[in-house]
Amino acid sequence: MAQTEGAPGMNQTAYETVIGLEVHLQFNTKSKIFCGCANTFGAEPNTVTCPVCLGLPGSLPVLNQSALEYAIKVALALNCRINPKVRFNRKNYFYPDLPKGYQISQFELPIGEDGYVELPSDTEERKIRIHRAHLEEDAGKLIHDPAQNCSLVDYNRAGTPLMEIVTEPDIRSPEEAYFYLQTLKLLLQYLDVSDCDMEKGSLRCDANISLRPQGDPQLGTKTELKNMNSFKAVRLALEHEEERQTKTLQAGKTIAQETRLWDENLQVTRPMRSKEEAHDYRYFPEPDLMPFHLKPSAIDTLRASLPASPHQTCQRLKSDYDLNAYEAGILIQDRDLVDFFEACMREYSETKKIVNWIIGPLMQETNARKKNLKDLSLSAQAFVDLIKKVENGMISNLVGKDVLKIIIDTGQNPDIIISEQGLAQISDASALEQVIQEVLAENQKTVEQIKAGKQSALGFLVGQTMKKTRGKANPKMVNELLQRRIHNG
Repeated sequence: MAQTEGAPGMNQTAYETVIGLEVHLQFNTKSKIFCGCANTFGAEPNTVTCPVCLGLPGSLPVLNQSALEYAIKVALALNCRINPKVRFNRKNYFYPDLPKGYQISQFELPIGEDGYVELPSDTEERKIRIHRAHLEEDAGKLIHDPAQNCSLVDYNRAGTPLMEIVTEPDIRSPEEAYFYLQTLKLLLQYLDVSDCDMEKGSLRCDANISLRPQGDPQLGTKTELKNMNSFKAVRLALEHEEERQTKTLQAGKTIAQETRLWDENLQVTRPMRSKEEAHDYRYFPEPDLMPFHLKPSAIDTLRASLPASPHQTCQRLKSDYDLNAYEAGILIQDRDLVDFFEACMREYSETKKIVNWIIGPLMQETNARKKNLKDLSLSAQAFVDLIKKVENGMISNLVGKDVLKIIIDTGQNPDIIISEQGLAQISDASALEQVIQEVLAENQKTVEQIKAGKQSALGFLVGQTMKKTRGKANPKMVNELLQRRIHNG
């Protein structure tokens, strides 16, 4: 609920926030939606174009079958009703990044309608309804050049297959919008139809937000928010707009129906243009594409090909491997991580050891390198071999983390790394005696503290010993030897 506290004399009505989201998803098909141009990212501007995606006279669109199948899979995963007849429309508007002066989209007969996304919760079940999910072509990209005081247009993106997923106005807070987007993104990643990379523009989100008096069924005047390049930015923009609209209504003023841009630097929304309605686009059927009739058997085949959802995978991991909600919740954030975990389990049945190494050292490495697991040179067998060597005492846990880095860097076998670099753990008491003696001699003050009863200081001496042995000493043996030398002389 929006806050309503204000200065004396201001409207003190309690307001309810109403949010709807429009997510645009770029598909990772090999070619564009209506032509044979490569569907790629990062090419030199205006080098991946043809007469069709540039809208040159005489060119005709041909629908990409893979894009249609991807769209049906997404609609099915969103629990939508699939329309047996699909029609494309021309959405007419003029903007420099739209070469034809219209966009081939869908209007009255989209791929899917009346679906929902279930938000995971341990308490109340929460569903965000999906109004529609339709297929369309993307526009080009405007590149603003402040130095030259102009805008340039790159049409490489024009014609990229795009799916728009529109919710009903069911979301009640910026935080819930953020949670919905995270849930939706993970679901889409499991379908493997897009990389969902917001930095590349593969996943984009516009938001509609309005306020209404608490309990009033009538929706308030909405504003549309654009230019948000992360889920965090969506949440911040909605929070700012919620506050702005609340203050406006409390002051007795009206909300203008408009499109507003999120200013990342100033952390505010600012007006862009008046908000268009559907009739402003003058939709009419695309004359160059006949309606498509989807066979029930083809839909059933695509339904059968859907992978288990993140929620289903989470429940299975908890059931099959006795993982807790936190452990399973971390693993399901990446399908490759789930596959890797299960491959490790086929090699070694120590579930907790494997999951702790994945969630700990392995994820630290992927995060530090800013890479996905599939991009690393690491096999499940090598990873399990490493864990076993730590568990049987061949190397220490600390050395094990260093060996993991080398495996990822070189792809070498753990045995070779440990042997060539002399990393095997020192568990021979006689070999450690000299190091222990040096540590005690260099830290007499700490020794006296321990003798006086401050046992916590022993950890410092263990750390110093591990440092001198480059992490190769057996920590348990070091602890025992230190205790013996300190108290028995």
